[in-house]
Amino acid sequence: MKTNNKRLSQAMVFLLLFGIVSLFSDMTHEGASSIRGAYLSIMGASAGVIGFISGLGELIGYSMRYLFGRLTDKTKQYWPITIVGYILDVLAVPALALVGEHGWIWACLLLVIQRMGKAIKKPAKDTIMSFAASQEGVGKSFGIQELLDQIGAFLGPVLLYLVMLFRTDGSTFETYAFCFGILAIPGLITIFLLFFTKKKFPNPEQFEPEPKEYIPFRMKKSFAFYIVGISLFAFGFIDYSLIIMHVSRVYAGLASGLAETSSLITTGTLPLLYAGAMLVDAAAALFFGYLYDRIGVKALMISTLLSSVFAVFVFSVHSIPMLLLGIALWGIGMGAQESILKAAVTTMVPKSSRATGYGIFEFFFGVFWFLGSWLMGVLYDLSIPAMVFVSVVAQLAAVPLYFISAKYSKTDK
Repeated sequence: MKTNNKRLSQAMVFLLLFGIVSLFSDMTHEGASSIRGAYLSIMGASAGVIGFISGLGELIGYSMRYLFGRLTDKTKQYWPITIVGYILDVLAVPALALVGEHGWIWACLLLVIQRMGKAIKKPAKDTIMSFAASQEGVGKSFGIQELLDQIGAFLGPVLLYLVMLFRTDGSTFETYAFCFGILAIPGLITIFLLFFTKKKFPNPEQFEPEPKEYIPFRMKKSFAFYIVGISLFAFGFIDYSLIIMHVSRVYAGLASGLAETSSLITTGTLPLLYAGAMLVDAAAALFFGYLYDRIGVKALMISTLLSSVFAVFVFSVHSIPMLLLGIALWGIGMGAQESILKAAVTTMVPKSSRATGYGIFEFFFGVFWFLGSWLMGVLYDLSIPAMVFVSVVAQLAAVPLYFISAKYSKTDK
């Protein structure tokens, strides 16, 4: 009798190990994201400031990614660059517990440092992930990575919810500060697992065969249209800090000091909203990742069409069911952003210059995320309908550019 003893390939073991690293990393900074906007609001930051800081962090982070992408391609020091970035990323978050009740400027500085850490690690991390993904299917591989990411992004807010549930003494500010301190635990686990993965797989570039000749980076038409498309998507995709600030004001009465206005949406349950969005993100990333391996960039067009209207339900309709639907659609957009957006770069850019490709991708994505976040924060204070309109139109404008990119990818050599 034959036994079918299928073992995981070394490439898949690497992808899963790195996925677990990302799980604890996301548990740290996505746990923070679930209360970040409300935390800044308590300390006195306005909607415009929160939008500006969210965008500034992304701008600095994403613009640095181009530089570190070039550096990674030049030095091939994938692991050292990844490790330095991770350390800054996960340790800046618990440091937020140390700022004072009116120290929103210091909090903003730490958030920028956290984004810088992410900027340093991302091109190197995504590149070494792409080496293993080339064996297993890029859509599936980045989808699995995002699934594990979002399990962590779900557990982080749930952990903070449990902390808030059992910590009944102290002010809201003190409770939130304690939550940031708790996030040091998954942060330290992240660093330990990262060194373990490096020890087991010291040369992940060996997963993908070297090209017969060096192929320098060239801006193909398919990649150029793709960059314009993802830039519009980033411009219109409202940062969760603004969403949670809106929810905390409208549904929980947090900023104005009012009593809780809903038994479902309270200061204590705010992290669970983000946890739910991350669960949707995880499922969407896996589904659209597999779909990308079958139909290519069309998968991104479908996900964008689905998620583009999330702002209508979150900001324009004052109904808890519609709010939950809007946050779920936001999660679909995030799932596509973190999986198939990256997978597409792998198929458009050769191995020898892929970190540069990721750097360019991250740079433009970050610049337009910054501009969009800033504008959305300003528009929120001036006219919420105008903010919603700009958000929806910008995301929908990306869809035809994805289509043009897919057409050129058939002829680009």
